[in-house]
Amino acid sequence: MTKQKSAARLHSLLTSSMKLRYKGKIVNKNDLVAAVAAAADLSKVDAASAVDGVFSSITNALSSGDDVRLVGFGTFSVAQRAASEGRNPRTGEKIQIPASKQPKFKAGKGLKDAVNK
Repeated sequence: MTKQKSAARLHSLLTSSMKLRYKGKIVNKNDLVAAVAAAADLSKVDAASAVDGVFSSITNALSSGDDVRLVGFGTFSVAQRAASEGRNPRTGEKIQIPASKQPKFKAGKGLKDAVNK
């Protein structure tokens, strides 16, 4: 299976209703890979490659200034943060905080509905 097909398959899995429950647990990348492997009947190596491909694609798009919109799941974007003045909490000295770009995620309707069930 090619990386593009794996990534497309992962996208459809993420936007469909996978019924995996992780109550009281923080899900890490390995858990996500295992869930994708089980749901898509892939080996863990193929699932890891697909997950890495999705993460790389999102990272590259955001680095290029593009938004990533996954209908029903959410939108990844980059927000500009203006330079500001802050204080060092130890010394009270004023410091300049430079302008920066921050990644943002806004949940889509499908994800919000699933969380609020």
